[in-house]
Amino acid sequence: MLTLRHLAIDTVRENVAFLNRRCTRYHVEDFLGLGRVEVRNDGRSLLAVLNVVDDPAIVGPDEIGLSDPAFGQLGLAAGSAVQLVPPTPPESFELVRAKVGGAALTDDQLAAIIRDITDQRYSKIEIAAFLIACASFMTTAEVLGLTRAMIAAGTRLDWGGPGGIAGTIADKHCIGGIPGNRTSMIVVPIVAAHGLPIPKTSSRAITSPAGTADTMEVLANVDLPVERMQALVREAGGCLVWGGHVRLSPADDILISIERPLAIDTREQLVASILSKKAAAGSTHLLIDIPVGPSAKIRSAGEAVRLRKLFEHVGDRLGLTLEVAITDGSQPVGRGIGPVLEARDVMAVLRNDPASPADLTERALLLAGRILEFDPAVRGGSGNRRARELLESGAALASMERIIGLQGPPPAVATLGSLVAEVASPADGIVSSLDCYRLARIARLAGAPTDKGAGIDLLRKVGERVRRGEPLYRIHAGTNADFTFAQAHAADNSGVVVG
Repeated sequence: MLTLRHLAIDTVRENVAFLNRRCTRYHVEDFLGLGRVEVRNDGRSLLAVLNVVDDPAIVGPDEIGLSDPAFGQLGLAAGSAVQLVPPTPPESFELVRAKVGGAALTDDQLAAIIRDITDQRYSKIEIAAFLIACASFMTTAEVLGLTRAMIAAGTRLDWGGPGGIAGTIADKHCIGGIPGNRTSMIVVPIVAAHGLPIPKTSSRAITSPAGTADTMEVLANVDLPVERMQALVREAGGCLVWGGHVRLSPADDILISIERPLAIDTREQLVASILSKKAAAGSTHLLIDIPVGPSAKIRSAGEAVRLRKLFEHVGDRLGLTLEVAITDGSQPVGRGIGPVLEARDVMAVLRNDPASPADLTERALLLAGRILEFDPAVRGGSGNRRARELLESGAALASMERIIGLQGPPPAVATLGSLVAEVASPADGIVSSLDCYRLARIARLAGAPTDKGAGIDLLRKVGERVRRGEPLYRIHAGTNADFTFAQAHAADNSGVVVG
């Protein structure tokens, strides 16, 4: 037996074990070829990637060290006695091999694969094989089966029961790809102010300059346990929290961590990812926002229609009432790209500030209006008018302030990055295009979202006139290294075309 040691190393979603090269109880060489090890005790077991260390100050010869996520998942106290065994390959991987060979998988087969992925029984290479096989082809039935399997592998929230919420549970989701598109932070307080429950669980950014959770964390605590989140929704009608604690479709988070580096983003996997999370969150009525534009995820109207139909097909069979809004994704929404700047825009809209971004306001009202029409008491076509009334009267702002107060203060005060550079127009003319991908990349190089005050403040949008030498946008950063990276990237290609 080895003594369990907790190492404060954040390996994100990967379980990692650390074994001393001069281990006294096991031959390290027996595990090196496998690359992984299974840690066991008291009926608990954990599969982990194996790293070998030479420094006994990190892990002693009679110890096994576990990274932060691995230690938490195993659930044993530091100092516990554990044993190591060679990992048994998951039986379900034979099904992945069949998929690679062109087979269509049944619901039960997909469920077996997703269970093993959720239980961390797959290596990154094995997960990548599954994702690439699915990206090659998936039937509509497989998309539905994958979605159901991802729902079943995690928590499913129930809003009913004693003291619960009966009837409609509303939600919205944008498929992403458009910087500054923080409509959820305006939609949620509008819908909650109307009286329609809208528990919004959001993600943190993976490759973008900000996710909704990153931006909301500028204003309030988003790291809430399930019980507190449910109590908050019952009291305030809505919330904007990080979904990490809720364990909704946990396999999705694992799959995404492999998809992003491989640049795998098929419409089939997109639909399974989004709908598994929303169904698991207990949503009954869902609005999907699909932005379409030359540098968005979806580039054409035809592609958007095909994606809409797949969402509708799977949503119908999951029992969701689902609407799809196809919106303009030709340029960033609002002025800010990055958590602090986006939070500024959101609050300006909610406060009815005359200088607030009109495009962010109108898009949020469009989406909020569509959700309000899920309420049988709201006549068809009048949702937008009702949303505007709630915004202009101050009811939406009061709703947001209540949500912020109940979620509690953010973990740290975030301020705008003090290192500032302006990117100037190369010529007189009119801004003809803004490259969403390029601008998001520059904002991320500036430090967003890790540095919440980093990002881009857009000073010109498409159709606006500019003179040579006038600023197109400002880069904000908090460290010299990030500042230099972002400036160099902008100098190479600003992401703005003036014609």
